[in-house]
Amino acid sequence: MRLTYNTQILIGTVLGIVTGLVFAFVGTDAPVIKHALHLFGVIAKIFISLLKMILIPLVFTSITVGIANLRAHAQMSSVWRMTLLYYISTTMLAVFLGLTVVNLFQPGVGLQMDMFKDSMTTMTVQHMSPLEFIENFLTNLFMNPVASMAQGQILPTIMFAIFLGIGLVVMGGRAQTTLNVLNEIFELIMLIVQWIMALLPLGLFCLLTGLVATQDVSLFAALGKFILVVVGATLFHGFVTLPVILKTFSDTSLFRYYRGVRQALITAFSTSSSAATLPITYRCLEENLEADKDIAGFVLPLGATINMDGTALYEAIAAIFIANLVGIELNLAQQLIVFTMSILASIGAPGIPSAGMVTMVMVLQSVGLPAEAIAILYPIDRLLDAVRTMINVKGDTIGTLIVDYQTRKQR
Repeated sequence: MRLTYNTQILIGTVLGIVTGLVFAFVGTDAPVIKHALHLFGVIAKIFISLLKMILIPLVFTSITVGIANLRAHAQMSSVWRMTLLYYISTTMLAVFLGLTVVNLFQPGVGLQMDMFKDSMTTMTVQHMSPLEFIENFLTNLFMNPVASMAQGQILPTIMFAIFLGIGLVVMGGRAQTTLNVLNEIFELIMLIVQWIMALLPLGLFCLLTGLVATQDVSLFAALGKFILVVVGATLFHGFVTLPVILKTFSDTSLFRYYRGVRQALITAFSTSSSAATLPITYRCLEENLEADKDIAGFVLPLGATINMDGTALYEAIAAIFIANLVGIELNLAQQLIVFTMSILASIGAPGIPSAGMVTMVMVLQSVGLPAEAIAILYPIDRLLDAVRTMINVKGDTIGTLIVDYQTRKQR
């Protein structure tokens, strides 16, 4: 009997976690396990490379075609407003939740910096002031589109796709040939996505095996309270706040939602990359939840770039945690700065593994905290990044369904 695709994914996930635990128990220095992890790592890299290969063409065509086809709905401006309102609102709620729980549980109080000396010496920090970060973010919005696509830079690719899509709307029938070609390219890309997705169970197995087997358990124990606060707050936002918003502003049942997006959520957890997960996310929404492909083609890629609820929440908690470690008490005004900077930093963070570790420097420096202290978090960031990326992707999917539902109501 042939196993269903979802069953294959489940088996790959469970086997990956179990195999990783066994490897960690035996010891990753054992020759056989070392070679096995190397092989699994190569397979995982190939799978991620395939996703990255299709990412830029998918983002470019989906946004361009999505905006151009929205002219048929005569609701492009409404989609814009609802999408941005949703993304900004949920990010603010996430940061507020993060600051609330970190002040309530106060992780880091009582720990000594000496225990992290080894971690502090293994990472080079890129210093960036708030003004430099904002300037860098704004200037990087507009680049040569060919160069940005070749370099895999999503944000400038999105900006060019938005301009091109708007141009197609303005030109109307005169640009119909171009729009038809882009629609056909988009369909071809989605076909390639289906081929790549056939490798998803194997990719998940290899990714999860490496993830579970290579974590530093001793550091997990030392930072246990911080990990619990971050994971707890992130999961609360993802499985309480966001579902409440979904039920309030759409007609999608939670059972149907989770059944439809589980592949995307598992992949996001495994890859720690909302950008790499994008092809799977798009497929889940269009095929499983029957979201409007034009709205999904606009909302999802934009969300993979600027909607980082889990990242924003994490950076706010991490800033207060580091302040507790070094014995600095941040007042209300300073925490408001952390609130604002966490939102800005999450918007500027690319959808790749551990991207928040770089933008977090800006958050720390904005309130006078030592940027070098992020090295403390680096050894445990991979696991935390997996959790927050899953919630980032979940926020994108819920936003798409809400915008789709509200748009249909207005027709």
